[in-house]
Amino acid sequence: MKDLQPIVLEGVSSQEPLIIAGPCSAETEEQVLDTARQLADYGIKIFRAGIWKPRTKPGGFEGVGAPGLEWLKKVKQLTGMYTATEVATRQHVEEALAAGVDILWIGARTTANPFAMQEIADTLAELKADVPVLVKNPVNPDLELWIGGLQRLYNAGIRKLGAIHRGFSTYGKHLYRNMPQWHIPIELRLRYPGLPIICDPSHIGGKRELIAPLSQQALDMGFNGLIVESHNCPDCAWSDAAQQVTPEILNFILHTLVVRDSKQSTENLSLLRQQIDQIDNELLEVLAKRMRVSREIGRYKKEHKMSVVQATRYNDVMRTRLKIGEEMLMSPEFLRTVLLAIHEESVRQQIDVLNDRV
Repeated sequence: MKDLQPIVLEGVSSQEPLIIAGPCSAETEEQVLDTARQLADYGIKIFRAGIWKPRTKPGGFEGVGAPGLEWLKKVKQLTGMYTATEVATRQHVEEALAAGVDILWIGARTTANPFAMQEIADTLAELKADVPVLVKNPVNPDLELWIGGLQRLYNAGIRKLGAIHRGFSTYGKHLYRNMPQWHIPIELRLRYPGLPIICDPSHIGGKRELIAPLSQQALDMGFNGLIVESHNCPDCAWSDAAQQVTPEILNFILHTLVVRDSKQSTENLSLLRQQIDQIDNELLEVLAKRMRVSREIGRYKKEHKMSVVQATRYNDVMRTRLKIGEEMLMSPEFLRTVLLAIHEESVRQQIDVLNDRV
């Protein structure tokens, strides 16, 4: 992907972060037009709205479908804004382009499906489409799958490509709806420096109060823009109400963000250091999970009057982990030091449980 074209839109500054905003879903004509008018009054140039909504389970609001495309046409007529929506099938692509939608994006579930990505790529090629296409990361943290989706579009002749980082699904309760795992989009940037990457803080955070800090973090990492969910009445939204903000609040957030206006010669080193910082944070989260399990083991041993240290188990763990670690190009000395330290902390946690200190 060496000859990518920049995403250039008349009237949209290429010197500032690209801002795409609008409701998670197009719900009614009145809601779409009112939200668009407010956003346009605050200077937003690109309006987004979900016309078709992939839902985890049947029965939820799955979008208004093709009739909503007429509302997007009215947005363009009344405000002059560009429009963007998500597509997941051949029919979506055909109908969106026929309605004059300016930017298409592909959702995380679709990116994870190579058959769907190829269908979309083939459709764009057949229609000789010349619109920007933004590809969200797949739901799982698989960089190669993300790149594969982009490559399918590139092979179909699409040169106005961009990526959207919306975080990665995970099990259990966390601060974020989708874990950022910033090192993955950073690696994508290092592999394809000419590929624009846009951050979706709404889907990463899942809460409106996280949009501002996540947006600032993305801009600090050199992301090229933001796609933010904004609704004229967020608490009344038919989908993802908790992560949407009013146009007024979005305007306030955007004016508080600091945009770095110069690039240092050590930019790549900075990106790598940010990647290290993120991985270290993830290591700490994994270790915390590890110790929670150790405490559960401690409770089991307490109930069954078992000793904390099980020598046979410890030796088995060391042997298997050393073998796996060496295959990952880590030295045995380093692995023994790390594994011993983890074991000692695990024992301490279990002893605390035995003595009712946790």
